[in-house]
Amino acid sequence: MSEQMTGLKKIDDCRWMVSMTGGMRVPGIIYSSEKLIKEMGADESPKQVANVAHLPGIVKFSLAMPDMHWGYGFPIGGVAAFDLEEGIISPGGVGYDINCGCRLVTTRLALEDVRDRVQDLVRALFQNIPAGVGSKGVLKLAARDQKKVLIDGAKWAVDQGYGTQEDLETTEDRGAVKGADPEKISARALERGREQLGTLGSGNHFLEIEVVEEIFDADAAAAFGLERDQVAVLIHSGSRGLGYQVCDDYLALMVKHIGELGFPLPDRQLACAYLSSPRGKDYLAAMACAANYAWANRQMLMHWTRETFEKVLRKPPRELGMKLLYDVCHNIAKLEQFVVDGKEKTLCIHRKGATRAFPPGHPALPGQYRKAGQPVLIPGDMGTGSYVLAGTERAFTETFGSTCHGAGRVMSRTQAMKASKGRAITREMAERGIVIMASGKGTLSEEIPEAYKNLDEVVDVVHRAGISRKVAKLRALGCIKG
Repeated sequence: MSEQMTGLKKIDDCRWMVSMTGGMRVPGIIYSSEKLIKEMGADESPKQVANVAHLPGIVKFSLAMPDMHWGYGFPIGGVAAFDLEEGIISPGGVGYDINCGCRLVTTRLALEDVRDRVQDLVRALFQNIPAGVGSKGVLKLAARDQKKVLIDGAKWAVDQGYGTQEDLETTEDRGAVKGADPEKISARALERGREQLGTLGSGNHFLEIEVVEEIFDADAAAAFGLERDQVAVLIHSGSRGLGYQVCDDYLALMVKHIGELGFPLPDRQLACAYLSSPRGKDYLAAMACAANYAWANRQMLMHWTRETFEKVLRKPPRELGMKLLYDVCHNIAKLEQFVVDGKEKTLCIHRKGATRAFPPGHPALPGQYRKAGQPVLIPGDMGTGSYVLAGTERAFTETFGSTCHGAGRVMSRTQAMKASKGRAITREMAERGIVIMASGKGTLSEEIPEAYKNLDEVVDVVHRAGISRKVAKLRALGCIKG
């Protein structure tokens, strides 16, 4: 991809500027290496970075992380902050899978304790945790209970016996964002969510048994409770059909009223509402419901994972020591405080395929992480493993406390299906020492490793740029997918 074609100007080894043209109100900044930029090919996500910069009330920059790729309206990997009085809220800047996110569960187990039991654990997890398109959980919520889930989030699950109060301490926002209003959710969204609580879903969602392979920052790793050869579990899921429906409902509503905005949109997929408007406030309240549903969902998935480990390994909870290191969300818009031009302001931060990365000392962090900074969980493609990073002060001042969220696709799902035709993906993973189980062959074909960017290169960019720092790398042992 040539600079002339994209209008990109290299700032340094980790940052590229999208210069202001046309109706752009601010420049764009893309965090990327030269290699990753060149590998983008026909991906037009830099154009989406420029499009987002047209939106009113945007502050400082339209940003994108090194895992960025084409998305709906906003690029996946996009970050943008908006002023509450003049700015907008856009469902396309949050995404369809509201609060798709990750939680990492550490254990007292070492690799030697599970080396010969990974197959058994994966099989049992696959049996005990519903996964796949349209999968249904063991619960069918009554309307009253479902509304409690939408307001209380992970706390509802803990109150029902799915985990402990300690889990809430290490969940972003304690597992519930404020302002949720179930009355702003459509009957269709409620119906889609009624039987899906406690399900993994499909696509890039997974539950993976991993082992800590490398430690980069010994002090931060100690604060996070990580050490070499330690077994951990990474859970990646979101708000399922409920979140998808919330996004779909409000996009349709906002597209219908585009003409009332009073400014031209470079792309109809950027349909939005002013944050100060009734429509904007309604979407924020509905989005909060979906985010809380996702936190409750991951809390339940973690509870059943703990139970499965206990049964398969025949060890009591105290001996397993399965503890939530942290839970972060990837797709959300949140009201947060930042200093802009010397003044503290509350801004609406859109993170679409991006992770919060708050610095050491931030009051939002659990006490045990205040010195190290916020744990940041970066999953890779199927079978790659993942990284744990820590938030930094530079992220807080440059990227509104944000960093990358994963490897980022380089192939569409259709392209991946063609590339994997005739291949035995499960066997390929087994040859790499990874046990994989999935509810359908199509998922494995869509999620082949080469469909994603190189995770090491993506993480290296944010580490060198200083917007998060490497703490540990984990290697995959076994994985279940929808």
